[in-house]
Amino acid sequence: MASLNKVMLIGNLGKDPEVRHTASGTAVATFSIATSERFKNKQTNEWEKKTEWHNIVLWDKQATLAGQYLTKGSTIYIEGRLQTRKWQDKNGNDRYTTEIVGNSLEFLSTKGEGSRSGGGDSGNESTGSSFNEEPPFQDDDIPF
Repeated sequence: MASLNKVMLIGNLGKDPEVRHTASGTAVATFSIATSERFKNKQTNEWEKKTEWHNIVLWDKQATLAGQYLTKGSTIYIEGRLQTRKWQDKNGNDRYTTEIVGNSLEFLSTKGEGSRSGGGDSGNESTGSSFNEEPPFQDDDIPF
């Protein structure tokens, strides 16, 4: 039977990406993006806004580019797949994290958008550029 695991989002970063490196030197960037929807409450007849937060993981070249050019508030388009990881907390309890592993990223913010300290210029010379790359399947290399 065929299956499909694909996520497409346009949203804004909630904070600057955190870039780490695996033991083998592969860059991994993690950050969250917010997506919002507006709807009319049928009981109050008022417009309401609902925001969802999505955890994003980028690998290798995309991770490096995200660390260089993305800042809190940046708008991006991301394509990827859903992945749920199992891990243990400090007390040995099993925990699960669902995240989007990106394989296509496009910067949608114009140069200077976002909130990087030091003048607000994100240095995003690649506005509107796409970066397509299949992430490696190295779950055992995740440094966190």
